[in-house]
Amino acid sequence: MQGKYKKNILAAVAGVLLATCGVAQAEGTQGGVGLHLGIGEHYQRLSINYETPSVWSYEFGGNWGRVDLTPEFSASYWTANGSRDPGHVWQASAIPMFRWWTGERFYIEAGIGATLFSSTRFADKQISTAFQFGDHIGLGFLATKNNRIGLRYSHFSNANIKRPNPGLDVLQLTYTYQF
Repeated sequence: MQGKYKKNILAAVAGVLLATCGVAQAEGTQGGVGLHLGIGEHYQRLSINYETPSVWSYEFGGNWGRVDLTPEFSASYWTANGSRDPGHVWQASAIPMFRWWTGERFYIEAGIGATLFSSTRFADKQISTAFQFGDHIGLGFLATKNNRIGLRYSHFSNANIKRPNPGLDVLQLTYTYQF
């Protein structure tokens, strides 16, 4: 399992290093690996993502682009600022993401799915349940054939399954190397 994570990290790093200006392609969601760097109120989040090829796609008529449904799986490490306790937590996520490609380069995305935290406490917050829903909205662009960059807002909470339910919010810079 560690070898798989190393391969994903190496692919993401190689993608960043090889990123150059180029021509965009029509197939925006074709699977890939990604790195998300996020900041929240008193914490940071680092995620390594694997994105499958689209499982569903709908082409609109005219100049309205298309919508893709793409499963996204991630492993995340959260760290808290200062002496907040506990100072770190792990998270696993499975999120179906809808991406509306408004043209060849630009997209708007949204998704809601299941996440699992390694602890019910983080950064002086009691989140009550390890199971949390992840809600995501974002936008971005295809910089080159294989390199996608975006900005995403994410909210994690248990939808009031159990109280307290303070939720965790994070704004992320996203990078995906597409296969």
